[in-house]
Order: sequence, then C-alpha cells, then structure tokens
Amino acid sequence: MQCPCTPTQLYENCCKKAHLDITNVETAEQLMRSRYSAFVLANMDYLYKSHYSKTRPKKRERNEIEKWTNSVHWIKLSVLDIDKGTKTDDTGIVEFKAYYMEDSSIIILHETSNFCKENGHWVYVDGN
Repeated sequence: MQCPCTPTQLYENCCKKAHLDITNVETAEQLMRSRYSAFVLANMDYLYKSHYSKTRPKKRERNEIEKWTNSVHWIKLSVLDIDKGTKTDDTGIVEFKAYYMEDSSIIILHETSNFCKENGHWVYVDGN
C-alpha cells in the first residue's frame, strides 16, 4: 500500500513506523504527515496519542472526528512551509494543505499547525 502522506513511498516504510511507535517520529513534519495518514486510515488511537494532552479532544469530539474522517475521501497532502521542528527542537510549525472530497465537493484544509514535544515525543498542539 502506498503511504497517504507521500504516495511515492510505501506505507510500511513511512507512516506505519510512526503509527506503531510514536517515538519513531523525529520531526514535527513527520508527525504532521503521520497524523494526515492516520486521518486517511481513521486511526483514532494514533490521532489521540499524537495530540497534546492539554488540547486533546474529549471522547464525544473524538467520536465525531472518527465519523467525519470516515465520511470523506482524502485526496492528497501538500506541505507548504516548516519552521523549526527538527530533532533538536522542542517546538515546530508546519503549514500544509490537505485535500479531501465531501458531498461531491473538493475541500482544501489549509492550516498552520503548532507542535511540541511532550513525554519525549512530538505531539500536535493546535492549528489555525
């Protein structure tokens, strides 16, 4: 299977490593890409684990997110910009566009996401 975040790579050589063990994620961009793939695959456990504890969705929101992510058809991911978020940083910012189809319309989610390290691994904090 091709990886949802980078179709030129196999899932097993890309995001699957993060999905199996979040400590394999070395950069904020890798975490963002692995979260996109988790949305595509409706991997709610990984989305929960990779979300900052203070901004993590509650159970009801989690159920709504799962229902929504299963109702759309994900098309592609484009990373636009990265600020920090390297192996040695504690914070990072990734700007991206995620394309998906919902109700016969193509939607573009354009977000600038904030990431930080929590418990020794990268997590998603919030985005706008």
